[in-house]
Amino acid sequence: MSNYKNKSGYYGNKNGDISGSTEDNGGNDNVFIGRNAVLELLKSGREIDKLYVQKGEREGSITLIVARAAESRIPVVEVDKHRLDKMSAGGVHQGVAAIASETAYVSVEDILAIAAERGEKPFIVICDSINDPHNLGAIIRTAECAGVHGVIIPKRRAVSVNGAAAKASAGAVFHMAVARVSNLSSAMRTLRDNNVWIYALESDGTPYYKSDFDCACAFVLGGENSGVTRLVRDNSDFVISVPMYGKINSLNVSNAGAVVLFEAARQRTQK
Repeated sequence: MSNYKNKSGYYGNKNGDISGSTEDNGGNDNVFIGRNAVLELLKSGREIDKLYVQKGEREGSITLIVARAAESRIPVVEVDKHRLDKMSAGGVHQGVAAIASETAYVSVEDILAIAAERGEKPFIVICDSINDPHNLGAIIRTAECAGVHGVIIPKRRAVSVNGAAAKASAGAVFHMAVARVSNLSSAMRTLRDNNVWIYALESDGTPYYKSDFDCACAFVLGGENSGVTRLVRDNSDFVISVPMYGKINSLNVSNAGAVVLFEAARQRTQK
């Protein structure tokens, strides 16, 4: 999707507090690393405080990143590799990091509004207790590529949209509406009230290819260890699965999600 603008601005709270301590805190949600992630951050229009570039790095996409930062009048600071290593908390920064405003999450209603504005049936992903930021980022990347209107994540017992998730998503998080809710069951009720069918992806469900996804639909992807929680499963309309045919009986959650989301995208777009 193009930049989604809510009341606070383009995925950034213009009043976001960026203290000096955030510059060296790789675990902070406002620190974004990696060339693809930072480039997409710049494209998104989100407010950026500073861009940090490793001394001597001026080849490839770094040149484009620095040029875009200059166009937007974002301060560019050259630092040594040790400083970037510290900022990224050991992550692979590829010679660049950015400090941005806090993520401005949207509401479930905002996601439904995006679908309505496009004249499309809602197409939504619900992440139930995803704790690995790399999985969350991979899911959001897949969702964005498949044409999903928004992703719903819980506030508790789940990872937020942080720098690691942004890097894993190759910057897709900056083009995806994400709602962070206090109660998934309540969010699911809102979806059902708007005639959205909810499909939980589990190992014991009906094979996904037997389902009709040419409708307003949301797909629940469960946590890495426990899968979809019982309450969320009970509140879903259907339980579907990706059949396994080899010796390994499970897929990574982001891979399983990709299989189902692109089947849904195929059904929704075929004439």
